[in-house]
Amino acid sequence: MKIYISVDMEGIAGIVRPEQVQRGTPDYAEARLLLVREANAAVEGALAAGADEVIVADMHAGGFNFPPEEMHPGARWLHGGPHWPRFPFLEGSDGMILLGYHAMAGTPQAVRDHTMSSAAWQEFRINGQPAGEIAIDAAVAGAMGVPVIMVSGDDKACAEARALLGNVVTAEVKQGVARHRALTLAPARARELIREKVVEAVRRAGEMAPYRIEGPVTLQLTYTGTDLADPRFYDGRAWARVDGRTVTIQGEDFMTALGHLLGRW
Repeated sequence: MKIYISVDMEGIAGIVRPEQVQRGTPDYAEARLLLVREANAAVEGALAAGADEVIVADMHAGGFNFPPEEMHPGARWLHGGPHWPRFPFLEGSDGMILLGYHAMAGTPQAVRDHTMSSAAWQEFRINGQPAGEIAIDAAVAGAMGVPVIMVSGDDKACAEARALLGNVVTAEVKQGVARHRALTLAPARARELIREKVVEAVRRAGEMAPYRIEGPVTLQLTYTGTDLADPRFYDGRAWARVDGRTVTIQGEDFMTALGHLLGRW
């Protein structure tokens, strides 16, 4: 059984402040350990539940946040960027885990809410429906026939995942109070919870269906400023400009549309 674990940073227990997720700050070194230790707990859970292949992908910022000497030897680890194609080596996986994820931009009382880029993206929609990184990555996995079987993060991210994916297993490691405030589990307890929930999710993987978005697909992105929309090439087909900050991207299927967007972003 092959399990693929995509890891972000904002949904890790104990992480609430922007300084913790930015390379070069004094708080970042400690946050890296929180990140990799939750990832290790997920690897342990997957192996305990019967996985014989585990891949862990670093999907935060530049994709080089795991301290190499801390990595669990039972997995292989994907580093670096850019993040397109989104998930190399995902094909053939029996299930995907979204670890340390956060709620979409604009979610009230969610820790570090954003979609892809706090600096650049204000709102993102798929076929008219508001969407965040949980929906984006579940749809990428679904296009490859892989179900998302577990999501961890704050209570808002977990609720977003359940609303989107139904019977997905969730691990709530903190409760958002404000964008930079949360009631969090101690990291050791969060790791225990993640291991338990991964075991459950891997054992239930056969019950879960891939999240698929039927084509054609329209993505709509509202940037935080007109200067971010200005450089795009608008051909009236794949790319069109709705207003000063909002653009649409068309594709015959989800991956084509997302490739137009992320492959050029």
